[in-house]
Amino acid sequence: MAGLNDPQPQAETRGLPRPSGQTWSKFWAVGRTYLLAAVVFAVLLSCIGYPLLQTVLLSFTRDGQPSLANYRDFFSLSRPVNLQALGNSLYLSVVTVVLCAAVGAALALFYHRYRFPGSQLFSTLVITPIVFPPLVSVVSYMWLFGEGGVVPGLIRDIFGLSKPPFGLSGFGGILLIHVYTQFIYFYLLVSAALARFDHSLEEAAYVLGASRWYTLRRVTVPLLLPAFVAASLIVFMVSMSSFAAPYMLGGRFRVLSMQIFVSKLNGDMDMAAAQAVILGMICILVVLALRAYEGRSQYTFAGKGLGIRAVPITRGSARHLAFLGGVLLSLVLMLPHIMLVIIALVPQGTWTWQTLPPVLAFDNFRFLFTRPDLWLPVRNSVLMAGIATVAGVIFALVASYLLTKGRFRGRGLLDALVMVPWALPGTIIAISMIIAFNRPLPTTFGKVLVGTVWMLPLAYFINFMPLIVRATSASLQQLDNSLIESALTLGASWFTVFRRVILPIVMPGVLSGALLMFVQAFGEFTMSILLYVVDNRPISIGILERMQFFELGEAAVLGVLQVVLMMIVLIITRRYLGARATQAFF
Repeated sequence: MAGLNDPQPQAETRGLPRPSGQTWSKFWAVGRTYLLAAVVFAVLLSCIGYPLLQTVLLSFTRDGQPSLANYRDFFSLSRPVNLQALGNSLYLSVVTVVLCAAVGAALALFYHRYRFPGSQLFSTLVITPIVFPPLVSVVSYMWLFGEGGVVPGLIRDIFGLSKPPFGLSGFGGILLIHVYTQFIYFYLLVSAALARFDHSLEEAAYVLGASRWYTLRRVTVPLLLPAFVAASLIVFMVSMSSFAAPYMLGGRFRVLSMQIFVSKLNGDMDMAAAQAVILGMICILVVLALRAYEGRSQYTFAGKGLGIRAVPITRGSARHLAFLGGVLLSLVLMLPHIMLVIIALVPQGTWTWQTLPPVLAFDNFRFLFTRPDLWLPVRNSVLMAGIATVAGVIFALVASYLLTKGRFRGRGLLDALVMVPWALPGTIIAISMIIAFNRPLPTTFGKVLVGTVWMLPLAYFINFMPLIVRATSASLQQLDNSLIESALTLGASWFTVFRRVILPIVMPGVLSGALLMFVQAFGEFTMSILLYVVDNRPISIGILERMQFFELGEAAVLGVLQVVLMMIVLIITRRYLGARATQAFF
């Protein structure tokens, strides 16, 4: 009997290391998660949290002493310029949202509900404004509809007027550019919702006797409400942070983002900080309010979600009218692109008093590759956008993994910190960086970053990092955790699992986010004008400088280069990554 019991203690002895190894493996997994989270938190707090905190603290000082003078001056009725700028920003943003909703949603419903000759082509051409960077769109519209633009000049010549009948400027000019560049958010998001819409719900309403208008108002629109709320949020944020259009066309119509810029130029950083805090609080409150409303207003589809079935237009007159309307709309949307190319073909000094350019040639395109001064801003933008994108990819892979697969305390705070730059205008980010990095810091290795070439790549990384994090997180959410657990169970190291399992699955999201981040940084203007130095002038500043020196053809060539790059990225993402990848940054 004693001999039968001898093997049992040996078996227990042989089994002792196994629980110890499992405990160590579990401890290492938890420790690795918290170590990665600590690194991500350190980056976010040093690049986002600390600058914003310094901006808030500076807003409560005057001449180095604690004071509420900045806020008293802001809300002072004796000098209402800041209050007027705030009111103008809110009014402009609300009107922009209303008009963009009317245009974008109407176009989405029309092109998804009806089919006629050329409808698919026209529905694709609707999104052409997406390839226009902010500054380039403003410049193109100035050449078209400005006081010395082609369209007012042609009207003057045709009707024999003494001066152009109108000129694009002020509130009307800014609003026109906002609607042109931002209605696509409603169009894309409503189109995506319509693709999942169950048409049987509308048919059921018709069978029960509801009219088309009643069905649209009580069935279709409520089910599309999440798309409307998301698009409204995006358009409001983009409009509140708009800088290029007010800078070029605003005149006496001041908005709050311009007031921040003016305060910085005047050296009044205390007031600039207070203005940035007020603008940032408004943007964050709007984000929270709309997200809360969206959370309370949940509408789900009980059907199969087959999408709205397009109805062919059979009546001859209606078909012709729809085709003509599609041609005219496409022409209107393509006019800025056409004008940009025409201006790029005008040799320097040949277009003076004439309404239309008298000579077209490829001289400016040749200068782009032969003159170092014209190519230098392009090289700077490629280099700085590339640095920011590489840093964004590395950061997004770690942050997205923690947000989607990590289990640790503080994950909600991490998610909020990652998305903070998305909710803040570029002017706030730039001002916060100027305030925070104008002194030596341990995080900057004892260096002052203000006035160096590193400020712009860092600003691009901070501002556009949420794009790539969202795109990567969307891909990681589709990854089954069992794949990771199976690879680890079979003995693969965590790095091997990441390289052979995780990375191939999330690569489409990473690539789409990286491409979008690169083109956004390549065409950025708001932060660039506040942070650039002579040695790192980006392409947007190169365009502005040539506009100031009336070198219109060279400015247009740089604009064409930006548009072509964005078109290439759009084609790649839609062709190889799918339309959803293109919409990831929305």
